[in-house]
Amino acid sequence: MVTKEDVLNLKKEKNAIILAHYYAVPEVQEGADFVGDSLGLSQKAAQTDADIILFAGVHFMAETAKILNPSKKVLIPDMSAGCSLADGCDAEELAAFMKDYPDHKILAYINCTAAVKTMADIIVTSGNALRIVNSLPVDEKIVFVPDQNLGDYINQQTGRQMVLWDGDCCVHARWSAAMVDSLKQKYPQAKVIAHPECPRDVLELSDFVGSTAAMLKHVAASENKEFVVITENGILHEMKKQNPDKIFHSADKQEACVCRSMKMNNLENIYQALKDETPELLLDEETIEKAKRPILRMLELSF
Repeated sequence: MVTKEDVLNLKKEKNAIILAHYYAVPEVQEGADFVGDSLGLSQKAAQTDADIILFAGVHFMAETAKILNPSKKVLIPDMSAGCSLADGCDAEELAAFMKDYPDHKILAYINCTAAVKTMADIIVTSGNALRIVNSLPVDEKIVFVPDQNLGDYINQQTGRQMVLWDGDCCVHARWSAAMVDSLKQKYPQAKVIAHPECPRDVLELSDFVGSTAAMLKHVAASENKEFVVITENGILHEMKKQNPDKIFHSADKQEACVCRSMKMNNLENIYQALKDETPELLLDEETIEKAKRPILRMLELSF
């Protein structure tokens, strides 16, 4: 059985860095050099001096790390760890879609493939999307891909009329107003915090809406001691770790808030990936150069 110490020792030997998303299982988060959301992980990937980057996340995250670090070896423990948002927005289909909007800029949520990133003008995350959209001229014509729920939230908050791609996160889309109502009745003292990838009727019932990093910051600063957390349940590990005196509730049926792809990462396949230095995420030079521009633009606007 592989232990955290086994992974840490091998990581040191290989001069590797392990990046893990908040949605990874607790033991993976505990063994990572950095745990964060999409923006934080992108920033960390851009700063590392390690020879190897192992991404304990999903495929598009490893692609982002490779785009920002083309000379480094980027590993992902399970190459099949995908994302419904990225998988649901094909670059060729997007190109056909854009023929109806030739004068629009493409704002792409970071949860998209490298091929889609090459078509984007700016990449955004759930943590910086509002700020970046507000920085653009009010008359800017925008197509937002691939998350219609996040796009709708931005439209509601800014008064924009961005054209939205028809896609969603299979985890956040499972949440419903009825589920939230039930949790509110069950835990009447709790404040509801939700991720903007959730449907509008869920967000309307929430006391706070924000990215995973924003949720953590909000909970830490709040005087409230009890929360209903409307997102993937991996975030609860870090919330409890940072706030041992507070109580957190999630869906009664845990399968409603679990990303199976994120849970594919474990100590065993992380150790094996480091040992064998495979599976390696590879991208051609043209894709890297084209996809890097909108990501760097995002990072410029986010620091």
